[in-house]
Amino acid sequence: MKLAVIGLGQCGGRVADEFARLGIRARMQRSIEIVTGAFAVNTDIADLSGLTTIRADYRYRILIGGQRTSGHGVGKVNELGAEIAREDSDKVIDAIRTTERFAETDAILVIAGAAGGTGSGAIATITQRLKERYLEKPVYNLIVLPFQHEEEIEGRTIYNSATCLKSAYLVADAVFLVDNQRYISKDFSLRHNLSQINALIVEPFYNLLCAGEEKKPQYIGSRILDAGDIIQTISGWTVIGFGKSQTSRSKNPFDRKRDFRGKAAETQKGVQAMREAIGELSIQCNPAEANRGLYLVSGPPEEMDMNQITELGTYLKGVAPEAVIRTGDYPREKGVLNVTVILSEFSAVRKVMGYFSKTIELISAISKKKGIEYERKGMEDTFTDIPSLL
Repeated sequence: MKLAVIGLGQCGGRVADEFARLGIRARMQRSIEIVTGAFAVNTDIADLSGLTTIRADYRYRILIGGQRTSGHGVGKVNELGAEIAREDSDKVIDAIRTTERFAETDAILVIAGAAGGTGSGAIATITQRLKERYLEKPVYNLIVLPFQHEEEIEGRTIYNSATCLKSAYLVADAVFLVDNQRYISKDFSLRHNLSQINALIVEPFYNLLCAGEEKKPQYIGSRILDAGDIIQTISGWTVIGFGKSQTSRSKNPFDRKRDFRGKAAETQKGVQAMREAIGELSIQCNPAEANRGLYLVSGPPEEMDMNQITELGTYLKGVAPEAVIRTGDYPREKGVLNVTVILSEFSAVRKVMGYFSKTIELISAISKKKGIEYERKGMEDTFTDIPSLL
């Protein structure tokens, strides 16, 4: 699958920078093109300057709202971010249109942090404009949720997250949810931690994007998981997970295959990687509530067979019994067995509903101060009361 990647705001730009790095890695290691273009869009010049991989060309690092903000950002006011995106969205559309390989693009991925100003405000508007312009290409969002300490000390964080998530959900073909808190390591410096988190967010996409673009016959799986399978799978709230286990190495692989202990150990390695992928999903959720899913197994060819694939499919079906599941194999890795899992089309995600609930409480409190009686409703009805940025 080939993606055009657009990062909005500071967080979105840094994650897009990692996707640009992933694209270079695929070209260097596998001679595969998976990123047709990587762009960073921001109202802050300093944030654009801090990127390392996205081209420094103004067509790839795009400053919007320069006259409104003087290149210093929107100060977490995502309504202003949305307004600027509406005014300057043509800059983004034109930049993508002139990309050399845009015609090869299977889908567009737009990335932002939920809690900020520029990315949080702009993501729904830019997504809407892209969908209006490119009807044949799905447009997905990847939204990074804030750290717990941000939610506790910055009053605007919850409100921005709720309005961003609602607005994106209304227009995107699917919304990948990523919870920063699940990746945090207390032993690292802030800069190193953020860099590590961005790399961890992007890593699960590597084999998933490469598998359907593979050209070398020895690396093409018996069941190819390509762009069509991914597009048919992801819809609405979506999560992604990645797990791996070291494979056993034997000087005589034929002996290992014949031995029942070796065979059982191989199968267990796959299940172990699947368990890790489920345990490390990008946001905490109940897999049983997913309506669609897929998994990709990547490893040495001799480590993968129908028994392995069947066991993994049975395991995933056990944790996501209502999901229609697609599967694929990718005989590429050496010495390690990787499993990538996507679960999609959740009717609700607890953390997202928490943002909505807290925002409704905030709106109620503000209304009470103004002497306006706010009528409390069920959660489904209150979704309409969350302000939209569109």
